[in-house]
Amino acid sequence: MKRLTLSLFALGLVTAAVTCLVAARPAATAAPERRPASATRAAVAFDTSRPLGSMEQFIPDKAVVIHPAVQSQPERQGAAEGPGTGLGTTPPTPPAARGGAARAGGRAARGGTGGTGGRAGGPPAIPPPPPPPEISAAGAAVEQTTQGTRAAIEPVASFDGLGTGFTGREFPGAGNAADAGAPAGPGRGGIDISLAVGPDHIFEILDGNMAVFTKKGKKYPATGKLLYGAVPNNTVFAGFGVRCGVSNNSDSVVRYDQLANRWLIVVPVFSRPPDNPQGPYAMCYAVSATSDPLGPYYRYEFQRPLFPDYPRPAVWPDGYYNPTSTSDNPLPEVITQKHDCIADRNQMLKGLPATEQCVVIDGGVFMLNTDVDGKRLPPAGAPNIMMSTGGTQLMKIFEDDGIYFYKVHVDWNDVSRTTVSAPQKIAVAPYHYLCDGQLSNCVSQPGTERRLDSQGDKLIQRLVYRNFGDHESILAEHSVATAAHGGGVRWYEFRLNKQRDPVLYQQATYAPGGFYRWLGSMAMDRKGDIGMGYSFGGDPNYPGQRFAARMANDPKGQLTFHESVLAEGQASQTGSLRWEDYTNIIVDPSDDCTLWFVGNYLKSGATSSTTRIGSFVLRGCR
Repeated sequence: MKRLTLSLFALGLVTAAVTCLVAARPAATAAPERRPASATRAAVAFDTSRPLGSMEQFIPDKAVVIHPAVQSQPERQGAAEGPGTGLGTTPPTPPAARGGAARAGGRAARGGTGGTGGRAGGPPAIPPPPPPPEISAAGAAVEQTTQGTRAAIEPVASFDGLGTGFTGREFPGAGNAADAGAPAGPGRGGIDISLAVGPDHIFEILDGNMAVFTKKGKKYPATGKLLYGAVPNNTVFAGFGVRCGVSNNSDSVVRYDQLANRWLIVVPVFSRPPDNPQGPYAMCYAVSATSDPLGPYYRYEFQRPLFPDYPRPAVWPDGYYNPTSTSDNPLPEVITQKHDCIADRNQMLKGLPATEQCVVIDGGVFMLNTDVDGKRLPPAGAPNIMMSTGGTQLMKIFEDDGIYFYKVHVDWNDVSRTTVSAPQKIAVAPYHYLCDGQLSNCVSQPGTERRLDSQGDKLIQRLVYRNFGDHESILAEHSVATAAHGGGVRWYEFRLNKQRDPVLYQQATYAPGGFYRWLGSMAMDRKGDIGMGYSFGGDPNYPGQRFAARMANDPKGQLTFHESVLAEGQASQTGSLRWEDYTNIIVDPSDDCTLWFVGNYLKSGATSSTTRIGSFVLRGCR
């Protein structure tokens, strides 16, 4: 994620808007882990009545404003299909300045060491952590404070991916010492982690680099062998103009579109055009021409007048939905500004000219669009559901008791008929953002005053949708403060009613034994079992990655399997508070059962993180 400071609000947006008035908001109120004494509470499921009908606002005295959809301007420079004869035969793109990194408020200014005001010539001072909030009885009532009684699910496969210590170089010319297009020597840790899995391949992106590994199955005898990489993300756009083909940015995302057996790579451009310092930014899409991630891609570039931060693409039958954000800083008049953009998936799968439509939402919170798992489609013409937490960190509103949803309908024949509904509230147990939101010095580590960021102000990808025929489920999760003054993963399952409104089915905050569990990601297998991967830490535990799960018919609000360890932390991260901006867990399309997860940990003696990739299968699914 980047930050952009704007001194002027000259966005040229259309003035017509949908204005959403508000109801009054409530007042703010493994290796065995070493654990403090704590009370045990049973998690409970809250009501399953229809969501509240009232429209909401997130910023006091400022209504949410939904602007009409606007079609993005496409740019076509260079060959639309490429790179060359395929990604796997393409050497790395030569390094270039990373777009946006030099601007005030860019990535270096957003976290880096996480402190200011240190001694002249010395490291900046580490700020104190936010004071732990007191959690209401209603919020504490949904905490699961004990481990599940079923035995932990051990990883089926597990290997180190990109990050510190990664030395792999597999691409044309990799043996040439003069080749400077890809990272040489040990890699370095990162915070923007994306993982996709297909029938035979595992595709990882970490910050500005990508790599493809084998997956055991019909084609390869073992999992985790490097096939291609690490190369800069923009290598897939080699020869495709001076924006997508030259700019290389973090916040890039890879998805496997299992509905079409294709790969999707999204790379934002955070810099202005080289010949126009006031020109637009851009969003770059690459859709594989076949099911082979190392083959050719259909490439697309769309201009974005607003800074396209934090893209989180989702697959829906009628489009690739891609929410983004203008800034992490308050914007004049509107404070917060988000965008939901949709690219024409059906055209892109064929390599035909395609369009992108964007809707700008003033006053909203970071949003996610529903992302299809499984082969059963939503009903034809069903709107995509978009969700967010409540609260507004920029206004120091860290608490809420709702999850908010929008319905998004895209019309590819008439952009004026593309709509985003007003946000509606689903009542949930009260919550307080973990660490008061993002970019705070919060999760404790052994042997250092440096604490880690939690990204506690937002839902963490993905927003999973699955159609079981007799019901349709949506999974969501975010990081919240707990009654034990630690952190937990608040998770929800919603089900769609006849009006296609999401209704709360179950919820809980997973927080056994105290400490910190945060940055969770959830998925549901074809049986309806739920698996969740997340970061685990808190002094005296080093930060690492764990996994817990439940079966479809288990008591609501309970992860009934004891958590298992994917990556046991072996050191503290002292150089930066930035841990992960996001990660994800995904379902293997080969069996619709295996869950693949990736996250950061530090090896003994390391100063920055390595990613660990692993898979888990719940008993009885396969």
